[in-house]
Amino acid sequence: MPVRRDDGHVYLADYQPPAWRIPHADLRFDLDPDATEVEARLRLEPARPGEPLLLDGEDLELLAIELDGQPLPPERYDYDGQRLCVHGVAAACELRTRVRIRPAANTRLEGLYRSGSLLLTQCESEGFRRITFLADRPDVMPTWRITLRAERRAYPVLLANGNPVGSRELEGGRHEAVWENPHPTPGYLFAIAAGPLARVSTTLTTAEGRRVELNVWAEAGDVERCRYALGAVERALRWDEQRFGRCYDLDVFNIVAAQDFTMGAMENKGLNIFNARYILADEATATDTDFLAIESVVAHEYLHNWSGNRVTLRDWFQLSLKEGLTVYRDSEFSADLHSRALKRIEVVRLLRGRQFAEDAGPLAHPVRPQRYREISNFYTLTVYEKGAELIRVLQALVGDEAFQAGMARYFADNDGRAATLEDFLAAHAAASGRDLSDFARWYAQAGTPELRISASFDEASGDYALEIIQSQPATPGQPGPKAPLPIPLRFALYGPAGQRVGAAPQTDAPVRGDLLELREARHVLRWPGLGFQPLPAFNQGFSAPVRLRFDYTPAQLATLARWEADPFSRWDLLQQLAVQAITGTDARVAATEALREVLAGLLADDGADPAFVAECLALPDFDTLAEAVPVVDPQALAGARESLLATLAAALEQPLRQRYAALAAAAGGGLQASAMAARALRNACLDWLGHLDTVPAQTQFDATATMTERLAALRVLLHRQAPGAEAALAAFRERFAGDPLVTDKWIGLVATRPAADALADVQWLLASPWWKPANPNRVRAVLGNLSRGNPLAFHRLDGAGHRLIADQVAAIDPINPQVAARLLGAFEGWRRLRSGLRESAEAALASLQDRLASADGRDLLDRLRA
Repeated sequence: MPVRRDDGHVYLADYQPPAWRIPHADLRFDLDPDATEVEARLRLEPARPGEPLLLDGEDLELLAIELDGQPLPPERYDYDGQRLCVHGVAAACELRTRVRIRPAANTRLEGLYRSGSLLLTQCESEGFRRITFLADRPDVMPTWRITLRAERRAYPVLLANGNPVGSRELEGGRHEAVWENPHPTPGYLFAIAAGPLARVSTTLTTAEGRRVELNVWAEAGDVERCRYALGAVERALRWDEQRFGRCYDLDVFNIVAAQDFTMGAMENKGLNIFNARYILADEATATDTDFLAIESVVAHEYLHNWSGNRVTLRDWFQLSLKEGLTVYRDSEFSADLHSRALKRIEVVRLLRGRQFAEDAGPLAHPVRPQRYREISNFYTLTVYEKGAELIRVLQALVGDEAFQAGMARYFADNDGRAATLEDFLAAHAAASGRDLSDFARWYAQAGTPELRISASFDEASGDYALEIIQSQPATPGQPGPKAPLPIPLRFALYGPAGQRVGAAPQTDAPVRGDLLELREARHVLRWPGLGFQPLPAFNQGFSAPVRLRFDYTPAQLATLARWEADPFSRWDLLQQLAVQAITGTDARVAATEALREVLAGLLADDGADPAFVAECLALPDFDTLAEAVPVVDPQALAGARESLLATLAAALEQPLRQRYAALAAAAGGGLQASAMAARALRNACLDWLGHLDTVPAQTQFDATATMTERLAALRVLLHRQAPGAEAALAAFRERFAGDPLVTDKWIGLVATRPAADALADVQWLLASPWWKPANPNRVRAVLGNLSRGNPLAFHRLDGAGHRLIADQVAAIDPINPQVAARLLGAFEGWRRLRSGLRESAEAALASLQDRLASADGRDLLDRLRA
């Protein structure tokens, strides 16, 4: 158990290696939903002689305890409900304990719990201690033997980590399965799954010649919807072999779909457990977005087999070493298999809309924090998404070839070890020959760096110059000043006819082609005698996660959007135009007209990728717009965005109708890229046309066979309050009444209807049979969508939205503290709200001060109010 200081925090500086090693763990489960007994035999070795034997164990009913085969008398041990201390142990030994736990009562969904007819585990980050005693920390890595016993009728399938090594029938209708995991693996990666499961399977041979069985398991009625996920496993396995040279290392790889799961999925060694929303899919019940998310999440968890499992973490401060690295790897997988530009757009949209806000608010923290009170509150976009961007920054700085060599060295040097960021950087420093000490600052400093760029041109001499000033914002616990960061900035200069200027600048910063490496707080780039004033473009491909300030006019943005060849950069420029059109003052009219012209050209371009055009039609969301203004007025921002949409839709009505109709045939069923792209643009056109006419949406809802088009049409009908909206919702609800994942979809549409009175619909849902506060997916569908996806209802002027979320956080906290704490995150930007709403949010947070019992909730509340 990490040492906590008097302030209640665990500090990175206080890290000490474990006092006792546990080379092997032998666990035996007698499974029962109401009372499961767990017998653990731990082989123990002292690592720091003289240190007491302390093991983590939370809320366990201790039934028996033995040391080297001898029962321990009560005076030889202490157990306080959190930690077991065994006295008088100095040498290697075997400790046997037997405990009782109660899965059906475990609404926290940590440790062993019941989900419908299944028994499942979730142990990251500190859930194993709710199963049995262990030094529950990532640098304690036993090999494992796991024996599962249960009533065959109720639990015909018994799964655990590793390889199956035996099974047998027992008396009384019970049976047994034995699994062995030969790889040293910490407790947070432990898993079992038991119940009436069915599977889809395939077998393949790895690049190293190992025969591997791949299985995706679900309850029998859902198993046919697992086939897409099974294919995604195979694609991820092959990609990791080819791109990173990493092969799978067990004889079987199992995935289990769970309807009750707090996270998206979990990478337990050889037995991944998934939220069912990221496994179950067919075209009748899942959208194209769902399919792509399933493939991405399946890849993410599989890719953890090396970046997280074979090489794991020394401590939880290194969390981004597995999560950020694996997000980078899964995004590269998606980019290689599909469209690199579209994947980059998806990633940057999330960064700008949500992670930048996290970086700028009271919950800001470094990618590797120096302290934490509850580690569960650091599974954040900063750790995951910004962490992934830092891997991309490193790749840009050292170059692709050196980066690939550094990754190979990291995996080789740390295989079977609990690693640190220093180990990762050492491998890349050795491979690249570069000192990466300045790069490590990216992990230590919180906040999003800002680059302010100004241009000057001397008409007499023809000299052109760019001044780049880098600054780091003050953040909680880091008021500054902060050291400059190494920032790879891709740039281009365009001449009057759109030609790229090839001349390299005179500067003290390293330049490699179109990549400028910023190292200092200020750099100046000069092009003597250029002879004309060029038009610069910056941060192409989003080469670094920074805020960039350069005073473009709307005409310049529109010109660059026509000249840029890279689709991502074109999209990025249109986003900037849209932000000017929504939040600008003097430039608003010009930006709107420029945006209309460019979008008209895209809609008329039959050669443009329809999926890319659809992304260009997606105006910046509320979160992104909120980041562009100093004070957030939700009603004004949402109103300005709606006004721009209505104006553009009216101006582009004919090309929108023409493109919508022309794509009908191509948008039919199937998961080919061309069909998905056609549906994306068709639905984007439908959404815009919904501002003028909802008849096409009604027609599409009645005629389509795919969930992608049906849900898009229903969204238009509900959000535009069309005459047939209630009938369409009733028909949809009835058709999919037995499917909880599709039920979450219509609930999400109801909760996000963009109007203040949508709060009444949410209150109706909370009083209905559809409200299931113990199910994380349903909580997110109702309350997550309200607080994160409906600013008009959440930020109601009367404060009712703030109060509702606060009250629900208090109600859910004793059921599932992690879910409740994540809901609190919706208040992260409360200090930037307009007057009246800011006081309302502050009052809602204050009302929770004495109503949250969990450490997760109290920690987050204190940080929000600090």
